[in-house]
Amino acid sequence: MAKNLLRFFPAALAMAAVLASGGSVAQGDSAQSRNGAGRPAVGTAGSFEIGGVEVDATGKNASAARLAGWRLAQRKGWQMLSRRMGGGGGGLSDSALDAIVSGIVVENEQIGPNRYIARLGVMFDRNRAAAILGVSGKILRSPPMLVIPVEWSGGAGRVFEQRTDWQDAWAAFRTGNSAIDYVRPSGTGPDSLLLNAGQINRPGRLWWQALLAQYGASDVLIPIVHLSRLYPGGPIVGKFQARFGPDNRLLTQFSLRVASGDALPALLNAGIKRIDQAYQAALANGMLRVDPGLNARLPEAEIAPTETDESLAADAGVLESAGAGNLSVQFDTPSASAVEATERTLRGIAGVRSAVTTSLALGGISVMRVGYDGDVATLKAALEARGFVVTLGSGAIRIQRPRASLPPPDVQPENATAG
Repeated sequence: MAKNLLRFFPAALAMAAVLASGGSVAQGDSAQSRNGAGRPAVGTAGSFEIGGVEVDATGKNASAARLAGWRLAQRKGWQMLSRRMGGGGGGLSDSALDAIVSGIVVENEQIGPNRYIARLGVMFDRNRAAAILGVSGKILRSPPMLVIPVEWSGGAGRVFEQRTDWQDAWAAFRTGNSAIDYVRPSGTGPDSLLLNAGQINRPGRLWWQALLAQYGASDVLIPIVHLSRLYPGGPIVGKFQARFGPDNRLLTQFSLRVASGDALPALLNAGIKRIDQAYQAALANGMLRVDPGLNARLPEAEIAPTETDESLAADAGVLESAGAGNLSVQFDTPSASAVEATERTLRGIAGVRSAVTTSLALGGISVMRVGYDGDVATLKAALEARGFVVTLGSGAIRIQRPRASLPPPDVQPENATAG
């Protein structure tokens, strides 16, 4: 079964009351016509999410078994989150978990008279969980990026003219673990007129500036899917493209296939996951950055660089001629242990007085304040000797290890099938 947010029914009301001391349970969108407005986006930027938690629980009735399954999912999810953050996966009491769980997401469930088998997702409040784990809950994110999800099916390209499965999938995508700040319109009001398949091919910067200003975004992301159905109810092939910017630049493209029409949500979810990975990798590599033409007529305060994107301009000579002193060093932090390891490496370099992480983004790019006495070229050489790729900027340094290729998605490529 494709991922669906939990819809309440009478048997769940008692469980919701038990969990009321903590967070809320995620709910599905209300019934809407497929020809009506799009689906409102799920807001989860303030959460850590752990998906794919398998549970098998029993109880004296269906309601008790389901509650036991949710409790078990919370415990297992917390252990997984703790290990991801570099901890030992230590447990918390159920009452403590109730206080930090912000939602339960049903990916697949089977409910019997006294047994509950399910695959669930658990969302933890970012600030509360981070405080318990001893890490910062702040995540460095990209500038706000307007998402225009284009679905091509039956020879027509649609965004918000009609409600589409692609727009639904993007609205349901939980962004808490992503470094991309997605701005996802709901398809109401003028969205269907302003955001359409024709707009993505208009390169005029002044029009794009006016459009992005209405949505509070700095640039645009254009995820596209071409859906081909071999026959009604049969296999579906999705050809995905991750595009960005007012020039509609192609970042990556790939094809996925599922065996039946019922698996379309799984196909789209896998495509979104892989597109998000591509956008995050492009952000980390400096490829995904705000188009300079979109900032040409904006006041300087509005085009100030963000922590993750624009602080490493190409004027390295300014930094080299002035000497290092106190520097901002941006570095990848896939886990909490990576923070300590990078700090230790910096402190081991001759001339470094101090190295303290001032902004932590687990799974993204963190910022370290480094006190250094010496020439920046010497520091650059020392870092490169330790295996880092070093980019010099105006008052900042970006260091990173060579990046591995992205992991494959859960759905098989086009020449395979998935149910």
